[in-house]
Amino acid sequence: MGKNHPSTTGYEVIDFDAIRPTACPCGMARRSLMDDPSVPFSLHITEISQDAKAHYHRRITETYFFLECEPEAVMELDGELVPVRPHMAIVVRPGTRHRAVGKMRVAIIASPKFDPSDEWLD
Repeated sequence: MGKNHPSTTGYEVIDFDAIRPTACPCGMARRSLMDDPSVPFSLHITEISQDAKAHYHRRITETYFFLECEPEAVMELDGELVPVRPHMAIVVRPGTRHRAVGKMRVAIIASPKFDPSDEWLD
């Protein structure tokens, strides 16, 4: 049930360790809830690498919740560098060019669900 399979009960347990990581412009993402039509968003745990690439989405709003990060970690948002630390969140609206700078581990809520065809690199 935690491996991106829809739930047949009133709840869903997600085991991110059981989800195979997928390469993305930010690093490696473990994406959940992608195939569950009863949930209008997807939830990802992403390991950000040093070389994250600037990108934007035309339809998707992403909320980054910082679980762990280096002391000098920042988010670049439309060219502005915003310092981040664990337990902060940033909402990235459609059209906002963004990238994470520095190593970090984040939970990302994508609404509507993440769609790789809506990921535009600069």
